[in-house]
Amino acid sequence: MEYRYLGRSGLKVSTLTMGTMTFGGSEKIGNTDKSAAARQVDLCLDAGINLYDTANVYNAGVSEEILGEVLSENGRRQKALIATKVRFKMGDGPNDIGLSRHHIIAECKASLKRLKTDVIDLYQVHEWDGRTPIEETMEALDTLVRHGHVRYIGCSNYSGWHIMKALMAAGVRHGERFVSQQIHYSLHSRDAEYELVPISQDQGLGILVWSPLAGGLLSGKYRRNGGPESGRHVGGFREPPVYDWDKLYDVIDVVVAIAEERGVSGAQVALAWLIGRPGVTSVVIGGRNEEQFRDNLLAADFKLSDAERKRLDDVSRPNLLYPYWHQSFTAQDRLSPVDLDLIGPYAEDFKRG
Repeated sequence: MEYRYLGRSGLKVSTLTMGTMTFGGSEKIGNTDKSAAARQVDLCLDAGINLYDTANVYNAGVSEEILGEVLSENGRRQKALIATKVRFKMGDGPNDIGLSRHHIIAECKASLKRLKTDVIDLYQVHEWDGRTPIEETMEALDTLVRHGHVRYIGCSNYSGWHIMKALMAAGVRHGERFVSQQIHYSLHSRDAEYELVPISQDQGLGILVWSPLAGGLLSGKYRRNGGPESGRHVGGFREPPVYDWDKLYDVIDVVVAIAEERGVSGAQVALAWLIGRPGVTSVVIGGRNEEQFRDNLLAADFKLSDAERKRLDDVSRPNLLYPYWHQSFTAQDRLSPVDLDLIGPYAEDFKRG
């Protein structure tokens, strides 16, 4: 297992992170009970995974409870880093939602209790809250770090300008800044490359990737001529949205072709592509059963060739949006390495007109 620094922090995390949304869930997402969760955690620990990701909202706190019980036994906690999140509705009261100081601090205490731990290693704001001043949110997170309840802070599902606003608010008061962001990113959805990946590289944020297989769509089980009888999308799960099924199947065709050529699963191909992308620190993997976890874990050691990576890059490449196509026309002489990670692959296309 490879370990990478999480942003500008001194914390090293494994290139694969264990996701726990299925813990105590439903048939649509997965309903992993404690005994199955313990077996899955042990699989991941044995493979060298040291980061375990959950959220207070996952199954109304049950995911945190199960993870906390499992990690508190047999010395597992000493080998594991816990990441959880706050933002979404956790009660019927008017202040049981959002990123106010009131909600953040109350929910941190509740998460600590459910997780059976004295400190959360990475506390992430789960979604933007445009109704709470960002200064209040960042000050509350800073307070939790200074009081020893949280070691590092991060964000998830923020836009580029949201992140910069938060970093500025932290910087002005010399407070704790985000060390990471958790984003949706995959061969199916490369939107993050426009703003979120460059900001992470420029501002020193680690990137954790959620739903790297697009809810299972990139596992190789979904094909033009049919799919599995069970799974998230079969059960009506709508993340991520699919706007162009033909393009998705074009991507899946290449994923499956490489998988068959190399004798591995489609999931391993899609995960290995992400692990090798610029700026990515760790990819969050999940599974409805041990078989899926065992297969996904193999991605940590699977390497794509340059030719295979190019095939995947080409078939999944999104259109270059404004202002980036304009920069490609007129700013080629003044582009930074971060700019070129996005714009560089398109340069030849624009030269040809």
